[in-house]
Parts: sequence; structure tokens; C-alpha cells
Amino acid sequence: MQLLAVGLNHTTAPVALRERLAFAPDQLGSAVLAARTWFGRQDSRGGDEAAILSTCNRTELYAASTVANPLDAGAHFLADFHQLNYGELRPHLYMLPQHEAVRHTFRVASGLDSMVLGETQILGQIKDAIRTADEAGGLGTYLHQLFQRSFSVAKEVRSTTEIGAHSVSMAAAAVRLSQRIFDKMNQQNVLFIGAGEMIELCATHFAAQNPKSITVANRTLERGELLAHRFNGKAMRLADLQTQLHQFDILISSTASSLPLIGLGMVERAIKARRHKPMMMVDLAVPRDIEPEVGRLNDVFLYTVDDLGKVVQAGIENRQAAVAQAEAIIETRVQSFMHWVDDRAVVPVIQGLHENGEAIRLAELERARKLLAKGEDIEAVLEALSKGLTAKFMHGPQQALHRAQGEERAQLTELLPQLFRGRR
Repeated sequence: MQLLAVGLNHTTAPVALRERLAFAPDQLGSAVLAARTWFGRQDSRGGDEAAILSTCNRTELYAASTVANPLDAGAHFLADFHQLNYGELRPHLYMLPQHEAVRHTFRVASGLDSMVLGETQILGQIKDAIRTADEAGGLGTYLHQLFQRSFSVAKEVRSTTEIGAHSVSMAAAAVRLSQRIFDKMNQQNVLFIGAGEMIELCATHFAAQNPKSITVANRTLERGELLAHRFNGKAMRLADLQTQLHQFDILISSTASSLPLIGLGMVERAIKARRHKPMMMVDLAVPRDIEPEVGRLNDVFLYTVDDLGKVVQAGIENRQAAVAQAEAIIETRVQSFMHWVDDRAVVPVIQGLHENGEAIRLAELERARKLLAKGEDIEAVLEALSKGLTAKFMHGPQQALHRAQGEERAQLTELLPQLFRGRR
């Protein structure tokens, strides 16, 4: 069984490509099943495992497979599922086998591979992805063990290092950018589109700056109202953006929509209604919520998740010691996990030895019982039983030694005494 991780992230692909490879939340279950089917077509033995992680910063396929070229199969699956040109996608993919896949999994869970070094949101996203994969039947012994260990590693890294100390979150970076554009936050009207975890974090940071007003726009008005109430704001429906967009100076959007919610025409009309007063827009969604063309307008400052990533990198030098410590912890845990994988590989051999030994034992025991039933002397029967067991157990190794030649015989000569050196 081969472990693998195939995907792309914020360091290997721009947001324009990441959004094309992203999986919508309601796609993940069917995509996991499709991945298992994809591997199964190339190896009828089955037993393949799969899980998919898709966030604004990464799309990754984790798998355990018996196919001949699992990395290549995984990469082609991602391209095929999204109907992308493989040649265009391949330069942006990382394809990690065995211990490299394990190391990558542990680093992702620990926040070492995140745009915001040491951030904790990714761990919740992994747990959600694994829960979905499990419900879809994608997890087996290998991936289940891999991710359970990744959670333990993440906990150890965060509890024994300062990897998350002084980190700048995406939400904090958005506030910093807004302060470069607007001198006085208490005069700005802020609109949040969506009501998920990222929007909640952003709302918390912006609320601390005491803006003039806070509004939450969401498909479900009730959920928007719950979030808005926490910050003494108000809620509105997404359908009302067309007529009310011009009222807002700062817009932060992060939804799971597969298509843009805010188009060029909508923003042009809003800017005209504002008499060209500047607007700041932050699009944290992948796929994007705001059409990229909006960024060309003179009176709009549009930032994507990648733009904010450049801001959060500031100060990373101060955490290099914590990074080195975390990497050392991860490396130790990788070796431990690979030892477990190696042990799993010999399980069938051990089971076979046990089955063969049990068959020999039962055959000799049955022969002894027949001799006793005939009235044979018990001491003679026990002697015959012990000799029969010994002869049959030694038959295989002796035959292998006789058939072997050269280096193989030398290896067996050295190995067999170790295998049969029992307690006396």
C-alpha cells in the first residue's frame, strides 16, 4: 500500500488556478468516492483509501493505494474531475510519496504550511474534511491512522513551541490594509458577506476599530442576524447588494459560492452612486466572490487572499526558532509513523506463518490422538509428536537453504540461526 499526497497551495499556484481546482463543500463526498473509483479502475484488488482537503489556500488529495503509479493517478484524477488540462496543471502540483506525504500532512495540520504560520483554523478544516471522507467510505486503516496522528502532532507542536506567537492573521491583515486607505475607521461603513468562521474572525478585528457601522449580508438572513447582533450591527440579504452596495466603504467577502457574487457592472454602478468615493474590497474566497476585473476600477482597492498573504509574512523571521523546533518534532513523528507502516506491510506474512504453523500443529495433534486411541504408549506418542512438529517446521527453511546459491545462501545462513534461536 502506497501513501500519497497530491495537490497545490498558495505557494505553488495563483488564486486564479486554485479556484478552478477547488471543491465545493457539497462536492467532497462524491469526489472522495470518485477518487476511490479512479484508483480502482487501474487495480482491481481494491482497498484504496482517499480524502480531499479543499480550502482557500489549498486543494489536496490524500490517498493510500495499491496501483502501480499512485502519484500519477492522483494527479490525473484532480485534472479529470475538474476537466482541466493536465499539462497546464502539472507544473503547479506537488506529488509526495510515502514519508514525504506523511511529513506534509503533519506540517499542514501543525500550521507550518499555512499562509499564516502557526494558524489554527486549518486543523478544524482538516477534521471537517476527514469527517466527510469517513462518511463517504473513503477512510481505511492507513488514512485513519495518518490523520489521527496528525492531530496529535499538531497538539504537541502548539503546546511545546511558540509557533503561533505574534502571528498576523488574515483578519488582522485586512484591518492593516484598510488603515492604509482610510485615516479614520470610525467614519467607515463595513460590509461582511458570508457568515462563516473567516467572516466572524474579520468582524471581530474590525469591530475592535469601532467603525461607523457593521452590516452582514448572507443568503440566510437569520444566520446573518445572529452574527451581526454580536457586533451591534444589522443584517441584509445577498439579493439586496445590487441596490445597497454603494453605502459601504469597506467590503470583506468569504462565501462558498462557486460563482462570483459581485460583478464589474454592480461595482461600477455603486462607485457612480458614491460619486467616486473610494471603496476597499477584500475577497477571501476561493473560488473568488468578486470578479477580478473589479480591481481595474480607479476608485476600488481590491485585495485577494494572496495579497493578504504578503502582509502576514511580516515578522516571520522572529519565529524561525519555533519553526525549527516544530520541524524536529514532526520529523520524529514521521519516523514513528513510517515504522508503523512498515509493520503493517509484514502483517500478511505473519498471519500466513501463524496459519501454516496452526495447520501443522493440528495435523500432528490429530496423528497423536489416533495413536493414543490405538493404545500406543503415551511417552512414545509424545516423542513422535515432538519430532513430527520439529521436522515439519524445519522442512521449509532447510529446503530454502538447499535451493539457494551465492549471496542468497550466505544471507540465509546468517539469518536462519537468528530466526530459530529460541529460549531453552
